[in-house]
Amino acid sequence: MTTPSSLEALIEALRCLPGVGPKSAQRMAYQLLQNDRPGARRLAEALQQALAAVRHCQRCNTFSETEICVRCLSTRRDASLLCVVETPVDMNMMEQTHAYSGLYYVLMGRVSPLDGIGPNELHLDRLLARCADGLVQEVIIATNYTNEGEATAHYLSEMLKARGVRVTRIARGVPVGGELEYVDAGTLAQALRERRALDA
Repeated sequence: MTTPSSLEALIEALRCLPGVGPKSAQRMAYQLLQNDRPGARRLAEALQQALAAVRHCQRCNTFSETEICVRCLSTRRDASLLCVVETPVDMNMMEQTHAYSGLYYVLMGRVSPLDGIGPNELHLDRLLARCADGLVQEVIIATNYTNEGEATAHYLSEMLKARGVRVTRIARGVPVGGELEYVDAGTLAQALRERRALDA
């Protein structure tokens, strides 16, 4: 049986989602068309609306419906601290800690030569301009501890230090509530290297 071309196109389009292979995309397409046409319509409308309305904040580069996002406009944030993250999801995770009150810059990616992503593709000139605004006193690099995240952190650190910016990196180690017997050796070794003195 030949699959209709519009259905094939839908299946192929769904494959752009992370973790969705051919079989999953096919299941999703059939589910939407066979069992949930109103849901499919809502999905299509929401996607169209998001594509039309969502842009990048001119200051922090995250997603926003306005030129400057609400977080960047807030007078409650500490403008002297700038935390650099890879994605808006990473920024949301930082916010959930309730331990950071500064501002952000979202790279929307990371240095990954194998994927053809270098510093130029990340538009780091905007980050440099942000750090030269006279308000930023410290840049906290909070990229992931992957090979690409580490390469990005190193590149950013060298670039910013050369311009006299104070740069720090989030620490890594044993998770809160974690038991040593369940922590992998690499994480434990890093925690040992990044040990600190206990307050008296």
